[in-house]
Amino acid sequence: MAFSRRIGHEFARPDLLVHAVTHASISGPQRPDNQRLEFLGDRVLGLVMAEALLSADTGAREGQLAPRYNALVRKETCADVAREVGLGDVLRLGRSEMVSGGRRKEALLGDGMEAVIAAVHLDGGFDAARGLILRLWGPRIIAVETDARDAKTTLQEWAQARGQTPPVYVEVARTGPDHAPVFTVEVQLASGQSAQATAGAKRQAEQAAARSLLCQLEAEI
Repeated sequence: MAFSRRIGHEFARPDLLVHAVTHASISGPQRPDNQRLEFLGDRVLGLVMAEALLSADTGAREGQLAPRYNALVRKETCADVAREVGLGDVLRLGRSEMVSGGRRKEALLGDGMEAVIAAVHLDGGFDAARGLILRLWGPRIIAVETDARDAKTTLQEWAQARGQTPPVYVEVARTGPDHAPVFTVEVQLASGQSAQATAGAKRQAEQAAARSLLCQLEAEI
C-alpha cells in the first residue's frame, strides 16, 4: 500500500491499518472505528516524545520540557504530520464526512495519525512505533524550542505586564466553501496595535495573528 511506504512501515497485519483509518462515520459491527486506537496512539506518542526531549536536552528542567512536549503532541501537530504523509487521502469516511470535507479536517487528521501510531505499535512493537514517530516528527523535535512558544499566551502576558486588558481576537473574514473554510483573524491590543493572519482553522489564525503582533512589538523595542 502506498501509504505504508510513505510512513516507512510495511504491515504484517494490514487489517490494523484499515482499522486505524476507519472513522466513526462509516463504522459498524463488522467495521470498528479508530477511536480505541487513537487512545493508545496518543499515549505511545507521548512516551516517545518525553524520551526524545530528555535525550535531546539533558539539562532541561521540567518547566522547560513541558511546553516543548505540549507543542509536539498537540492535535494540530499530529494533523500537520498527517497532511505531510497524505493520511487524508486514505481515511475511510461516511458520506456526510466526505461531503463536509472530512479529509481536511484537523480533528480527523490528528485523531487518525494517533490511530496509525497505535496500529504500527500493535503490528511491530514499541520500537517500530518509536522509529515511525522519530522519522515523521524529526524536524519538529529539533525546532521545538521555537514551536513551543504559545503566541497567544505570550501576547496576553505581554499585555498584562503593562496593565492592559487581554488581547481581543476578531474574525474579520471567512472565505471558501463550508467544508473547507479559510479564516482571517485580527488581534487587537488596548494600546492600539493590531495584526491579522489567515489560516484554514480559526485557532491557527489566532495563533498566527498573535505571532505577527509579537514580532511587531519586538521590532519596536
